[in-house]
Amino acid sequence: MRRITAASAASLLMLAGCGSTDDEAGTSDGTIAVAASDTTCDVAKSESGAGTVTFAIANKGSKVTEFYVYAAGDRVMGEVENIAPGLSRELHVELAAGTYETACKPGMIGKGIRNGFTVTGSAAALTEDAKLAGATADYQRYVKSQTGALIEKTTEFVAAVKAGDVAKAKALFPVSRTYWERIEPVAEIFGDLDPAIDGREDGLEPGQDFTGYHRIEKDLWETGDISESGPIADKLLADVQKIVDKANSEPLSPLQLANGAKELLDEVASGKITGEEDRYSHTDLWDFAANVEGSRAAIAALRPALEEKDPALVKTLDEKFAAVEAGLATHRSGDGWKLHNELSEADLKTLSDQINALAEPISKVAGLVASK
Repeated sequence: MRRITAASAASLLMLAGCGSTDDEAGTSDGTIAVAASDTTCDVAKSESGAGTVTFAIANKGSKVTEFYVYAAGDRVMGEVENIAPGLSRELHVELAAGTYETACKPGMIGKGIRNGFTVTGSAAALTEDAKLAGATADYQRYVKSQTGALIEKTTEFVAAVKAGDVAKAKALFPVSRTYWERIEPVAEIFGDLDPAIDGREDGLEPGQDFTGYHRIEKDLWETGDISESGPIADKLLADVQKIVDKANSEPLSPLQLANGAKELLDEVASGKITGEEDRYSHTDLWDFAANVEGSRAAIAALRPALEEKDPALVKTLDEKFAAVEAGLATHRSGDGWKLHNELSEADLKTLSDQINALAEPISKVAGLVASK
């Protein structure tokens, strides 16, 4: 769950460097231009034919923004986050005939500035390509393995909280979150469950309760008193179970894998590098590593299709992933990682540069997957 501050905005300006600064970028060849500001979300078209739809979002405002395509019930069909002021990003999303909403989110909070969007007709699914069908099947198996571990470790974490075992709960907190962070783009598809599980206190909407992992994290590290945290822990486990059930039954598009791989790197830049995510425990490097692992898993599933279309890109991705993993490995501590507040500014700058270098080639994957 992201909320942009001045510190994270600086990281995102670098990460978004693969975007265009041209306000008219991507408006040809059927691409739908979106002009986003702090108060408006002007989508050039309100309808499209079925199949792969490409939006080119230019941020003309002063705040970092996001762009979403929602189906009924706020089910996320596609999203692009962390669009810094003055930059543009593209979103490729596969849509069947139906009624949708588009949304810009200035400041990356709230329900967004919404517009109706209609899709008509029919088109061959991307999964009619055998390699892309194989990619979604392989990734679905990965999601199933991660959700199984997520339930197991979250159950252990909740039991420790309810037993009042502060030391054990602290040890289990970053471990249980690892499995969540690896598949967060899938979890974020399902409306309000993500903020209930992973919302931060300063990112809450009016009337929204502070629940989930970070509420318990605050209790554990700020006061050390978890005597009244049982109901929050029970709710966390119930919400995680809902995510697990939905994630294991949700059919995914190859473009969701490609977009998710990039979103996980955006997660690193917007919260993990800056230390904003796990601000009480400082266990951000567990999340950092999990985000990178989840991104790599999505790319690994897509690898046969990518090698067919652009083997040079695959080689570059392998090199950049290896560089990030090698850089992160220098901050190992036992079976886990150093705390964020144990890293120097130079350490964080090196990690940030490595993530930026990986983000650029990963930003090309969705367009490649969408290409015929």
